[in-house]
Amino acid sequence: MKRSYEMDMCSGPLLGKILSYAMPLMLSGILQLLFNAADVIVVGRFAGHESLAAVGSTSALVNLLINVFIGLSIGANVLVAQYFGARKDREVSETVHTAVTVSLVCGVLLVVIGTFASAPLLSLMETPADVLDKASLYMRIYFMGMPVIMLYNFGAAILRAIGDTRRPLYFLMTAGVVNVLLNLMFVIVFHMGVAGVALATVLSQCISAALVCRCLAKSDGSYRLEFSKLRINRRMFGRIARIGLPAGFQGAVFSISNVLVQSSLNSFGSVAMAGSTAASNLEGFVYNAMNSIYQTNLSFTSQNIGGGKFSRINRILMLCLAVVTVIGLVMGGSFVLLGSNLLGIYSSDPAVIQNGLKRMMVICAPYFICGWMDVLVGSLRGLGYAVLPMLVSLTGACGLRVVWLYTVFQWHPTLETLYLAYPVTWLVTAIVHLCCFLLVRRKFPKEDRRDAA
Repeated sequence: MKRSYEMDMCSGPLLGKILSYAMPLMLSGILQLLFNAADVIVVGRFAGHESLAAVGSTSALVNLLINVFIGLSIGANVLVAQYFGARKDREVSETVHTAVTVSLVCGVLLVVIGTFASAPLLSLMETPADVLDKASLYMRIYFMGMPVIMLYNFGAAILRAIGDTRRPLYFLMTAGVVNVLLNLMFVIVFHMGVAGVALATVLSQCISAALVCRCLAKSDGSYRLEFSKLRINRRMFGRIARIGLPAGFQGAVFSISNVLVQSSLNSFGSVAMAGSTAASNLEGFVYNAMNSIYQTNLSFTSQNIGGGKFSRINRILMLCLAVVTVIGLVMGGSFVLLGSNLLGIYSSDPAVIQNGLKRMMVICAPYFICGWMDVLVGSLRGLGYAVLPMLVSLTGACGLRVVWLYTVFQWHPTLETLYLAYPVTWLVTAIVHLCCFLLVRRKFPKEDRRDAA
């Protein structure tokens, strides 16, 4: 692999490198959502609001089932970045081959889980009868592609760890264009509805997974993928799991709280669900842009810890908090102001648009607070602390959200009250994460390690 794709995060000015690293990540997230939006727009425009609601109603449940496994890719990212920063080539190679093998095993497990658990879980969520069959069909097809979806996520995490965020962007662009074309063909030409959307997603993910594997296999660095070496190194898997499982478990429990929110939302009917699906899709653009800063903070903190550059840790956090605030305020505010026009892209139904606006006003405007919360988690995980942010997030963003649903929402059962659970819990959790970072940071030196490059 050409060295130009790698990035030394342990020396030189930080802001420029942070922006250079984050921009491809941000574009990747936005492009991914544009392609996902194509799914939603095509199905909403050409298959009706029931199909739109069916696709939207599965997102919380899909995240619940896959987040534990996706969390392991975070562990791989942190470990590869630390070893890469410390120039430990053998450990980098062992981590890469363990991570890729784990991704395939996780993908196969998810095929089984998704196939047999989709319909019962959707029923438990009180998914309306006019949506249930379509939602279940979408999930069964989607989960058949889990091995390649996992493979891409783990492979992209490895590339991000060594500073390469550009090529995952190129792979995503290629797969995304294929996804859009297949959507149009399957839904409009062959009238396959939600099945066509799910199948297009799986086929396009096969392309992105193949490209990321080819990239790793053709590299000449310590992270080169050799298929003959694919095996699980118990020591490396233990280290990946120690960081990744708490992150994954946190994501899964987050999804449980979101499933409860979705269940409460389902009680308002398919029109409210469709409006929420469209608004949520738009909010995803803001979230993914901010999440790129979380991933940037995670990789920069990990590499600098591995390289013994302790003096840069605080500045990395402050710069990432500043950048994520600007992104959240500018994008969130703009989306609220343009809400009616943007929602009109997804549906021409005035009732769907009105319901979408209710969500955007409460969630999208203060979305930058969610960015604070995630960036602080990135610092803690980059420092090697995975359980602490998990416990804080479970108590704050998840536990408090459930309490809100069974108290405040019960007293005043409106859509606005339901959506207000999000910004309130973000703020509380972000404050506690900041306190935890200040306490944990004291355990590390203020000055760089003497042998730091």
